[in-house]
Amino acid sequence: MKDLIHSSLTIEQALFREVIPAGDYWMQEVKAGQTIRIVDLEGNQAADTLFYNAQDHHDRYSAVDTLREQGKLYLTSGSKLYSQNLTHLLTITADTCGRHDTIGGACACESNSVRYPLEKKYMHACRESWLLAMAEAKGDWDKRDLSNNINFFMNVPVTPEGGLKFEDGISAPGRYVELVAEVDVIVLISNCPQLNNPCNAYNPTPVEAVIWEE
Repeated sequence: MKDLIHSSLTIEQALFREVIPAGDYWMQEVKAGQTIRIVDLEGNQAADTLFYNAQDHHDRYSAVDTLREQGKLYLTSGSKLYSQNLTHLLTITADTCGRHDTIGGACACESNSVRYPLEKKYMHACRESWLLAMAEAKGDWDKRDLSNNINFFMNVPVTPEGGLKFEDGISAPGRYVELVAEVDVIVLISNCPQLNNPCNAYNPTPVEAVIWEE
């Protein structure tokens, strides 16, 4: 894909790195000027990610404003991520996958019961992972802070009729997306535990978060 851009950063220079196990969650502040890389370690794993302005976490990532400002449906290198207050939160500076979904939403117990057989309702889901992370965080976090998310590495084509399809992933082992924080941001990742659609080949796998200083 023409938008593939590789990073010049090396792992040896990294300030921080952590593997996020399959189905687990991760919450961390990334300072303005720092770069975060999310790595799809084994391929076709969806990393459902929320972004917040660290100075006011009610000022959170907005898919609507981001897509309107960039005039493109998918995210890739060069995309600028905006909040609902039009705060420029982050910029994608490198991407070896090619595109990332920001309209398909995240799995939840409620959507599991609608999309799949009723007995799937109580399976683990990204919404529940985010709520667990928020419960462990300091401050006044609650379910009202759940908002638009980005599904890094997830393939959700839009049909000619305007519908969505959850297709096999287009990522591969070791592919990554890299973002520079324009302001202090809080990053909340649910390493998707979904077992019922082909986005991760029905087999959730680990991802890695790596952070560099400016």
